[in-house]
Amino acid sequence: MQALRTAATGMAAQQLNVEVISNNIANMNTIGFKRQRAEFQDLLYQTLETPGAQSSDQGTIVPTGVQVGGGVKAGSVYRITTQGSMTRTDNQYDLAINGRGFLQVQMPSGEIAYTRAGNLSTNDQGQLVTEDGYLIEPAITVPSDATAVSISKDGQVQAIQAGQTAPQVVGQIELATFVNEAGLDALGDNLFHETAASGPATTGSPGTAGIGTLLQGYTEASNVDSVSEISALIIAQRAYEMNSKVISTADEMLSVSSQIK
Repeated sequence: MQALRTAATGMAAQQLNVEVISNNIANMNTIGFKRQRAEFQDLLYQTLETPGAQSSDQGTIVPTGVQVGGGVKAGSVYRITTQGSMTRTDNQYDLAINGRGFLQVQMPSGEIAYTRAGNLSTNDQGQLVTEDGYLIEPAITVPSDATAVSISKDGQVQAIQAGQTAPQVVGQIELATFVNEAGLDALGDNLFHETAASGPATTGSPGTAGIGTLLQGYTEASNVDSVSEISALIIAQRAYEMNSKVISTADEMLSVSSQIK
């Protein structure tokens, strides 16, 4: 009874679908989070009669044939990189990226990771860091006697020091872009790593060469839409129930055939 195996693949696919949706919903309030979508593919078909096969000596052909599908499998879990809404925080170190681009983060291993989460602060040395204390690359140090810090749309960081009126440039923030942002490898902690699928990072100042601009005092909210996710969850639940019903029906059919004398 092929239907048993086919429905089992359907249940496994919808289980994965629910897991992806649940992760989206769990990260509704995660800064810079990008929702994901499970995509599926049909499995190999069992061909009982090939479409287009000759059906007589006169050259007539079979118009459709007989092919029975083997079920479904997960093709990919695609990350949707649409822009999230801007949330005002009034923190002078918070940054929202309006458009394409990622902040560059230096990991303890020395590798560069990438993030859209711009909830930044300074460490004990005045260096600009993420909430986990990882340095922003290129490194920017805010003077200890700075009374105000401004970050322009193009990433220039200026500080007004005590006793001075004119701001001093203390650094330049650069953003990284990728040909295929969906191909980045998620590391957790709002960080991503470059892969062969994403292509190499192209860095530059905000506002140049298709790179987004910065907005000081804001963070980018998650792009998860609660209504869409709940709708998708209901659809996945119904699909799971229908596949389980197929298994129950196939089991009953097997029971009937086994009782034939």
